[in-house]
Amino acid sequence: MAGTLPHLATGGLSLRLSIIVPMLDEAVQLPELLAHLRPLQRAGCEIIFADGGSTDGSPVLAEMTGFTVLNTPRGRARQMNAAAAGATGDVLLFLHADTRLPQGVCQHIAHALTHGTHGWGRFDVCITGRPVMLRVIGRMMNWRSRLSGIATGDQAIFVQRALFEHIQGYPDQPLMEDVALCKRLLSFSRPACIAQCVLTSGRRWEAQGVWRTIFLMWRLRWAYWRGVSASELAKAYR
Repeated sequence: MAGTLPHLATGGLSLRLSIIVPMLDEAVQLPELLAHLRPLQRAGCEIIFADGGSTDGSPVLAEMTGFTVLNTPRGRARQMNAAAAGATGDVLLFLHADTRLPQGVCQHIAHALTHGTHGWGRFDVCITGRPVMLRVIGRMMNWRSRLSGIATGDQAIFVQRALFEHIQGYPDQPLMEDVALCKRLLSFSRPACIAQCVLTSGRRWEAQGVWRTIFLMWRLRWAYWRGVSASELAKAYR
């Protein structure tokens, strides 16, 4: 699917940002995330939590602190698409619940998109945690993303809402939805790669073992590239 980038109507630094957070049983770390997002909400950003059926009280906690929560079908792609359908911002930013945005996020995105060269983009990522190898993994992810134009959800992908709607959002698949989205977006532009880091938790790598997780992710990506269905890969991932 090739085409011309949609015109970004408001242009410049006046872009309104909608931050979409897919959520499932995140009550333990939700207070920290809500505190992190509160200044952005006060600055005019729209914050939407897309809950896929949490049973730990996450939706109530978010609503009690003044955030919008949508009850959506389970599945990260479905959750993000449902929230995007109701978003009103010029730009959509998809944020994992264990990822934290850098200072000046709105300005960084506005500068990245204002010239019309890029219709979407992502941030560099720094992975937090004790193993030193996590820092190397983050650098490798950023380097690979710059070369390939493919971003991961950990890198806080953002996209013009008009462009997101034009490509019909995330493909409805249980894994590799971020890779599939990027492939669609590459038909319109390369991503704007913002050097400021988002911080994402290394809990997955620490819990399952750093090297084991690295090998699993590369095996899944290789299989996906060879045409193995996302449904089959999701079974292996779980």
